[in-house]
Amino acid sequence: MKEFLLVFRRDATSNEPAPSPEQLQAMMKPWQDWMGSLAAQNKLVNSGNRLASDGKVVKPNNVITNGPFVEIKEAIGGYIIIRADSLDEAAELSKGCPILSMGGNVEVRTVVPMD
Repeated sequence: MKEFLLVFRRDATSNEPAPSPEQLQAMMKPWQDWMGSLAAQNKLVNSGNRLASDGKVVKPNNVITNGPFVEIKEAIGGYIIIRADSLDEAAELSKGCPILSMGGNVEVRTVVPMD
C-alpha cells in the first residue's frame, strides 16, 4: 500500500463570525466519525493536525514574509496521511471528508518515500 497526504482547504475570505464553543464541538463530531472510520479500516497513518492561519514564508536571499501565501483565496486548514492501494482509492476515501459539506475541498497527493 502507498501513503497519501490529504490537505484540507477552505475559503480564506469568509465573513462568517467565529463559531461558539458549542458550534465548534458540533463541527468536530463529523471529523471524529470520518477519521475513526478510516482508522477502523486501517487506512489512517497519521491523524495530522489543524494548522493556524498565521505563518511565515521563507524565500531566497534570507527574505521572510508574514502569512502563508500572498493573496490566496483558500486557506489550508489541516492535513492527515492515509494508506490506500491507489490514488483513485485515496480520492474515493476523501469523499467522506466533512470539509466538503462546508464548501471546502481535499487535495490528495501521493507521498513519495525518500529512499
